[in-house]
Amino acid sequence: MTRLKNDNLSRLPREVARPAYDRREVTPGIVHFGVGGFHRAHQAMYLDALMNRGEALDWGIVGVGVMPGDRRMQQALAAQDHLYTLVIKHPDGRREPRVIGSLIDYRFAPDDPAAAIELLADPTIRIVSLTVTEGGYNVHPVSGEFNLAAPDIRHDLEHPEASRTPFGLIVEGLARRRERGITPFTVMSCDNIQGNGEVARETFCAFARARDPGLADWIEAEVAFPNAMVDRITPVTSEADIAELVARFGVEDAWPVVCEPFTQWVLEEHFVSGRPALEKVGVQLVEDVAPYELMKLRLLNASHQALTYLGYLAGYRYAHEVCRDPLFVDFLLDYMRRESSPTLAPVPGIDLEAYRLTLIERFANPEVKDTLARLCAESSDRIPKWLVPVIREQLANGGEIHRSAAVVASWARYAEGVDERGEPIEVVDRLREELMALAQRNREQPTAFIENRELFGDLAEAPRFREAYLDALASLHGRGARATLEALVTSRGAA
Repeated sequence: MTRLKNDNLSRLPREVARPAYDRREVTPGIVHFGVGGFHRAHQAMYLDALMNRGEALDWGIVGVGVMPGDRRMQQALAAQDHLYTLVIKHPDGRREPRVIGSLIDYRFAPDDPAAAIELLADPTIRIVSLTVTEGGYNVHPVSGEFNLAAPDIRHDLEHPEASRTPFGLIVEGLARRRERGITPFTVMSCDNIQGNGEVARETFCAFARARDPGLADWIEAEVAFPNAMVDRITPVTSEADIAELVARFGVEDAWPVVCEPFTQWVLEEHFVSGRPALEKVGVQLVEDVAPYELMKLRLLNASHQALTYLGYLAGYRYAHEVCRDPLFVDFLLDYMRRESSPTLAPVPGIDLEAYRLTLIERFANPEVKDTLARLCAESSDRIPKWLVPVIREQLANGGEIHRSAAVVASWARYAEGVDERGEPIEVVDRLREELMALAQRNREQPTAFIENRELFGDLAEAPRFREAYLDALASLHGRGARATLEALVTSRGAA
């Protein structure tokens, strides 16, 4: 067994790919907030691929963690020289391990916020990237307004030198660059949010304006916030994944990453201080990412929501189990073809039907073992951004909405906290208590869940949506998830 360290790279088995470059020559160019599985399977992987070509050695990534749970990642990576193994799981059972070396340091900001801020002020840092999840942008789910009342935000406005949040740290870093006459960095969101670059611009500028209007004006004028579409299914690393890496390849890695073979990154060509030549390793650089982004959010991400609650209620626990069930496949394809796709503009170079079928294949990969529990988590950050816009557009255009309404109803039924066999469901959501309290009223007040304006706005007042939602919820209570789906698939012509 070989422990993952710089000095041990030459001892790894031949089938384990490793950096072809000298990591001692890699210098920082990017600071990344939110070093989790997805970042390490995606952005860091692309940088590593570019470095393997002998390029971009001045674009090394320094991770920054701000959440309490980030300390564990910092410790795990530091113990192995910030190396980690990316394991691609092919549907036929093959494993493709690759050691990634583009991440060269990791700072846990609560230990030394001043050092994190000085890192951001360093002229060598030209990009600050983010995967802080949908909820990490501190915006109201319906209004989209930045929440200045959040305790940590108030703290950072009052104590910028000891900031706790990405907003406080990054804005203070920019303030120091402005004071010192240093060109600002690009802020590059890699989160699954429509218009993620615009969301980042609005939130960071809202924070800066509350602190110093002049600073906010400078950020708006000088800092680039490119939009991006990112895609790779990356389930949570399990103990079995860690053990398998040892058993099959003899590699001891405290926190490897597993993912599917598919990967995509579409990125707007909008940078203020340069960028790596990412187009050389498969990244699509475009003028407008919006069509690609909307395609992904409303087909892949919303389809995950369409399969997860219904699948869980029907007794499944993994995405691949759901997508090997012909009934669920029919339902998902109907949703994508008849409700989601009509809300999309043409996507240059993309065959939408081929894309839809590829999604089913990806979801059905039995080796990835993506849990429905993961896909069910933090729904209050996902449904309003991915599915509710589809419903609103379809209502406005007279399109079909009963499948989308059934997905919302399945979320409400899931939030009751018990499945169809009477087993408890562990609801994971920042609004857990509120959602479960509403769901407990599903039977005596069936519209209670969708009357939550924080999540649904005025959708409960739309007669066609309300009727479809109530029908689906009643069916889920009376007949269960599978019979509900059978009725939906049978009634394909209904609106």
